[in-house]
Amino acid sequence: MEENEKLQLTEDEKKLFEDLMPEDLDEILDTGVNRRHFLKLLTLTGGGILAYQAAAAEQVLTRPLNVPPDQLSPASIENGVEVAFKVNGAAKKLTVDSRMTLLDTLRERLELTGSKKGCDHGQCGACTVLVDGRRVLSCLTLAASCEGRSVKTIEGLAQGNELHPVQAAFIKNDGFQCGFCTPGQICSAVAVLEEAKRGEASYVTENVRKTSGAIPLSDEEIRERMSGNLCRCGAYPNIVAAIREVYSGKPVEQTWRFVG
Repeated sequence: MEENEKLQLTEDEKKLFEDLMPEDLDEILDTGVNRRHFLKLLTLTGGGILAYQAAAAEQVLTRPLNVPPDQLSPASIENGVEVAFKVNGAAKKLTVDSRMTLLDTLRERLELTGSKKGCDHGQCGACTVLVDGRRVLSCLTLAASCEGRSVKTIEGLAQGNELHPVQAAFIKNDGFQCGFCTPGQICSAVAVLEEAKRGEASYVTENVRKTSGAIPLSDEEIRERMSGNLCRCGAYPNIVAAIREVYSGKPVEQTWRFVG
């Protein structure tokens, strides 16, 4: 969007801001509608407005924000730090608030919305991504801590139009229902396969003293290693089947149990 386009408001839109947000009018006319203005307007319009205001608000709320996420001024960021890292193979360099999480950086600054914000407390696993090949909870990981590291999200697993084997297995075995937790489940599953291959023990591994060689992935091992990823739809048996199929390279027979 060109600079002169940022400053243009219709008369109805100008009156809308005069009525609802007079304290922000000068800033809006000077720099355009930013994310803070957008959220504030959304809150105000949710409380009931007049008909002419509704029409003007609809025009504003359906417009793209004036400042793209990757072009925020460093001066507008508190406690800004510069972070250079790779995301899905592409080099990225951003100035972020030192307290900003990796999840918020991916979603709000890089527009990679596959990683989901579920509990935002590191308890549901929906935000799981891979950092240097190891799974992390991106809602508990500071973006600043990823300096010089490589981050892979659900968007980076497929090769062009070819799905990652875990993605294909989830589809085949119906490993998801609502799909909200699926990106985190899949990223975690990819890491589980690598962890077992490296011989990393879990709580249920029989011989934890054995540190050499791959660890066989039984259903119990898979369930334990995936226990940090919650599925509120209860698709756990299908998730286990999908991972087991990728691990073994053999199709897993679907078994159905009916009540009554």
